[in-house]
Amino acid sequence: MGCGTSSSAKDRKSENALKAALVIQNWYRGYSARLKARQRYALTIFQSIEYADEQGQLQLSNFFSFMLENYTHVHEKDRELVTRLFSGSIQDKKDRQDYLGLIDVPDSYSGPRLQFPLTFTDIDLLIEAFKQQQILHAYYVLEVLFETKKVLQQMPNFTHTKTSPSKEITICGDLHGKLDDLFLIFYKNGLPSVSNPYVFNGDFVDRGKNSMEILMILFVSFLVYPNDLHLNRGNHEDFMMNMRYGFTKEILHKYKLHGKKILQILEDVYTWLPIGTIIDNEVLVIHGGISESTDLNLLHRIERNKMKSVLMPPIPLDGDRVSEKKNKVGPTITAQGIRADGSASEQLTKHEWEQVITVFSASNYYEEGSNRGAYIRMSSGTTPRFFQYQVTRATCLRPLYQRVNAIESSAIRMLKERMISRKTDLIRAFQLQDRNKSGKLSMGQWAFSMENVLGLNLPWRSLSSHLVTTDKDGNIDYMSTFQDLHIQKPVKEVQSSLIETVYRYRSDLQIIFNIIDSDHSGLISMEEFRSMWKLFKSHYSVHIDDSQFDELAERMDLNKDGSIDFNEFLKAFYVVHKFDKLSKSDTKLA
Repeated sequence: MGCGTSSSAKDRKSENALKAALVIQNWYRGYSARLKARQRYALTIFQSIEYADEQGQLQLSNFFSFMLENYTHVHEKDRELVTRLFSGSIQDKKDRQDYLGLIDVPDSYSGPRLQFPLTFTDIDLLIEAFKQQQILHAYYVLEVLFETKKVLQQMPNFTHTKTSPSKEITICGDLHGKLDDLFLIFYKNGLPSVSNPYVFNGDFVDRGKNSMEILMILFVSFLVYPNDLHLNRGNHEDFMMNMRYGFTKEILHKYKLHGKKILQILEDVYTWLPIGTIIDNEVLVIHGGISESTDLNLLHRIERNKMKSVLMPPIPLDGDRVSEKKNKVGPTITAQGIRADGSASEQLTKHEWEQVITVFSASNYYEEGSNRGAYIRMSSGTTPRFFQYQVTRATCLRPLYQRVNAIESSAIRMLKERMISRKTDLIRAFQLQDRNKSGKLSMGQWAFSMENVLGLNLPWRSLSSHLVTTDKDGNIDYMSTFQDLHIQKPVKEVQSSLIETVYRYRSDLQIIFNIIDSDHSGLISMEEFRSMWKLFKSHYSVHIDDSQFDELAERMDLNKDGSIDFNEFLKAFYVVHKFDKLSKSDTKLA
C-alpha cells in the first residue's frame, strides 16, 4: 500500500507541475502578445506621422510653385531664387580650383588621406578611419564630390548591369545616415568589388548622424568600381529635404569652415545620380516604386540634372506626354517602406509587370530595437534571397518589455507633440461634440474628433489610456489631452493660435527661409520675412491676423537691425513636457 500511495502522490505532483507549467505558458503567451501589440501600436504611430509628413511635402511642393509666381513678381531683382530652383546651380561657373585652391590639409591633420586616382585601399582606409570616428578633411570631401560628379555626368538615367549564377548582385535600401548598418552589411556580405557588385537604392542620407561618412564610403567605392557599384537617387538626395531632415545641419556642424562649399557642390552631384538600375534587362531597381502610369521611355529621356529637388519638379520636356503604351518591365525592387514586423516586404499585384519587392536597410529606424534592416542577393534566373540583421547595442540586449517601453514612450511623446500643435483645432472639435458643456466626451466622440482633426488613421481607443483621463463611467475629460505639455511662447502676448501654427509648420518654414537665404547667412530681411509669411498664410489657408505676426517678428528682431535670424526664431517654439525626468524638460524640434 505504501508503494501505491507513493506512486499516486507522484502522479498528482506531476499533474500539478504540468498544470502549473501550462498556466505559466498561457500567461507568458498572453504577456508576449500584449507586448507585441504595444510594439505594433507604437510603430503604427511612427509610420502614420511619417506618412503625414510626406503628404505635407506635397503641400510644400505646391507652395514653391505658388511662391515663384508671386514672390518673384514682388522681388524682380531676386532672380537667383528662380535660377537656383529651376536651372543649373548658381555656382556652375566656378571651377574646381575655385573651391580647392585655398584649402590646405595641415600636417597636424591625423585623419585619412586619400590618393587620387583612388584604389580599393582607399575604401579600406576610409572605413577604418570612420570606425574610429575620424572626420575626412573638407579638401578630400570636395575632391571626391568633384570626381563623382565628373563620372556621373557620363552616365545614362538608368544604368544596366548583368549577373550570372557565379556573380550575384546585392541590393540595399535606405540607410539614412546609419553608418553601423553599412558596416554590418559589409561585414556580412563583403566589400564592393568586381566580383561582389552592389546597388544602393537611394536615401543614403538624413535622419541618422553619419550621413557624410556613408556618402563618402559610397562615392569612393563608386569611383573605384564604377561598373560594379550602382547608386540610385532617392528623395533624400535633395538639398531641400536635407534642410528639413538633418543632413545640412550635419555638414555645417562637421565642416564649420567649408560646409557651405560642400553643400553647393553636393547640390549638383545629387542631380546627376541615376534614376534607377536595370539588372539583366529584367529587374528594375528604383527608389519609391512605379505606378500604372510610369513611362520608362520618358524617364530615359528626361534631363535628370534639371531636377533640383523633388519638391520642385522641372517643366516637362516639349512633346513629352505619358504614352498609352508603356515600356514593360519585369519585377521591380524599390526602397522606402518598412513593415512593423521586419524589414523587407513583398507585394504582388494583378498587373503583369508590377511584382514589387520593397527593401529597407536601416535597422532601429524609429527607435533602438524597433525594426530590422535587410538586403537582397540575386542573380539571373534565381529567386531573390533576403538577409535580415539588426545592429545591437546595450539597449537592444535589454528584456523585451524594456525595449517596448522605450519604443512606446518615444512614439507617444511624438504623438503628443503632434496633438499640442493642433490644440486650438482639437478643443474646437471637442466642444462641438460636447453639447452639454460638461467637459467630457464618450470614447467614440473623442476618438472621432482626434481622427477628424489629426487625420493619422490611428487606433485612438486603444491609445486613449496613454493620452487622456477616463472616469469610472468611461467618459473622457477631453482637456486632459493637453495636461502634461505645452508649446513654449517666445513672447507671452502672442496668441496661442499663432504659436501653434508656427510650431506646426516650422519644418516647412525653415526650408522656405533657407531657400531665400541663398548665402547661408541665417538672416533674412524683415521685408522678406513678412512677404514670405503672407504668401505662406495664403497658400496654406492659415487664418491669422497679419498684425499678430508683425508684432512677433518685431520682437524677434532682437538687435533692431531690420533682419531676423530665422533659425533662432524657429527654435524659440518648442514643446515642454511637464513630466520629463530631465531637469530641463524641453524638446526642441525646429
